[in-house]
Amino acid sequence: MWDFSVGRSMGLMVRTLPFIVLRMAVYFGITLAYILVTGTGAGIGFGVGALGGADFQATSTFWGGAIGFGVTAAVMYLAREYILYIVKAGHVAVLVELLDGKPMPEGQSQLKHGSAVVKERFAEASVLFAIDQLIKGVLAAITGLIKGVLSFLPIPGVRQLTGILHAFLRVAVGFIDEVILAHAIRTGASNPWESAREALVLYGQNYRVMLRNAAWLAAIVYLLSFLVFLVMLAPAALVVYLLPGAWSAGGFVFALLFAWSVKAALLEPFAITCLMQVYFKTIEGQEPNPEWDARLEQMSGKFRKLKERALGAKPHPETVGQSS
Repeated sequence: MWDFSVGRSMGLMVRTLPFIVLRMAVYFGITLAYILVTGTGAGIGFGVGALGGADFQATSTFWGGAIGFGVTAAVMYLAREYILYIVKAGHVAVLVELLDGKPMPEGQSQLKHGSAVVKERFAEASVLFAIDQLIKGVLAAITGLIKGVLSFLPIPGVRQLTGILHAFLRVAVGFIDEVILAHAIRTGASNPWESAREALVLYGQNYRVMLRNAAWLAAIVYLLSFLVFLVMLAPAALVVYLLPGAWSAGGFVFALLFAWSVKAALLEPFAITCLMQVYFKTIEGQEPNPEWDARLEQMSGKFRKLKERALGAKPHPETVGQSS
């Protein structure tokens, strides 16, 4: 059915509790920021609306809340590469060492150790973020290849089925990019671009195993996220009730945000830990297949760009960000 140990992943989650707490603080903090700023915007809109009639007040309240929500979303978008660098990658670095049975350094917190490992491999947040974006592009190309193969199968209704499957695979692949980054951390590579290229080739030649496990995890994660969404509908509706004026869409949106925060803080690291188990076990003893290297180069411009950066990168990690 799947090739990972749920018990081992849960154990690793407990052992990396400092990062779990950090993720909860960050993602629940983001949800709280959405609620507070949206509420403030709705309150300002409600006050401005008092200058007009009831319809004008309802409209201004809605747009005040919408502007507050949009401002928060814009700030979170700008902060995404630093969240990846400080929160996600640091957690992955510690998980890699624990999976390999390495002890944590004495006298140093997990958070500091994870941050130090990431800085050693990826000199700047912008470097890690650029590599992550290229990895996502290549993974999308591999998923597109699978969709193209399925579309030629002589099965009734396969086009509709393929569209649904492709959407599901995109969700599943969303967990794999951090596993690819974990390869660079695990190998101690001084050229993270080259390590990402190698990891993608290894992923490509084992895509059936990886996607099968990723699909199971996507189903588990999104089922649990949906249950959290249902549970949070009531408190989210209470939050909306406390907002000034009528912001009827707020309950649904805030429940989604609560579900997202649980998914990002708890469920995603669990899924990534499971996939790291599968990936490291599957590629053990393997070498990158030149045929898959050529196939990825042909199908993905992002992979070609990654190879170009790998060739141009300088070996010392502090100068990686200067690669062209």
